[in-house]
Amino acid sequence: MLLPPARLDPLARARRVTVLTGAGVSAESGVPTFRDAQTGLWANFRPEELATPRAFRHNPRLVWDWYAWRRDLVARVEPNPAHRALAELETIIPEFTLVTQNVDGLHQRAGSRNVIELHGNISRTKCFDEDRVVTSWKETGEIPPRCPHCGGLLRPDVVWFEESLPEPALSQAFERSTHCDVFLSVGTSTVVQPAAALPFMALEHGAIVVEINPDATPLTSRATHVLPGPAAEVLPELVRQWRAEAP
Repeated sequence: MLLPPARLDPLARARRVTVLTGAGVSAESGVPTFRDAQTGLWANFRPEELATPRAFRHNPRLVWDWYAWRRDLVARVEPNPAHRALAELETIIPEFTLVTQNVDGLHQRAGSRNVIELHGNISRTKCFDEDRVVTSWKETGEIPPRCPHCGGLLRPDVVWFEESLPEPALSQAFERSTHCDVFLSVGTSTVVQPAAALPFMALEHGAIVVEINPDATPLTSRATHVLPGPAAEVLPELVRQWRAEAP
């Protein structure tokens, strides 16, 4: 049993739950973390050399090819029990929000619906010049392809170094973190800002904060409950207990 009934009861009665997930959740599906992805052909490049607007302007084909390679990696993995447990938890919570720093779309593939993507989604494409999402374009063999609206170059719809997080997503994440009964921090180092601020905002506004992570983080000493271990092992058991105790 992860939590005794007395400590689980406030979670089971929660009506508003916000979850923050990080790279650790997807790593358990076999998705390399951002820096671990630099293998094989890409081992001679640092991510910072490929994931910036400056890099794209300098060599758009190189950046496009790197993301095409990463997109193929993501397409070949499946959601793990942590992804599926969060999708199940959403079905029993009246107001549930999942905030993710991951760009792989595995939460949606597992069945999660109310997902805020802070860093974008690697499966989407947008125009570099107009910042609009593009779903189809004419295949001419040019790499990267061209935007059908303005003729500009297309790029992955992810947040690069030197770019700000999308304001609507960030504002919504802040709002959901300050208006929740329970906040789960799962598989994230709680270091990268501004996402790292979310569990602390939840604490300041009276939420129960549960950290699930194999290693200690800056949040560990302040979290209401700490459940050390891999998310794919801890989350399914927590949700099983949660469902059993729910009113």
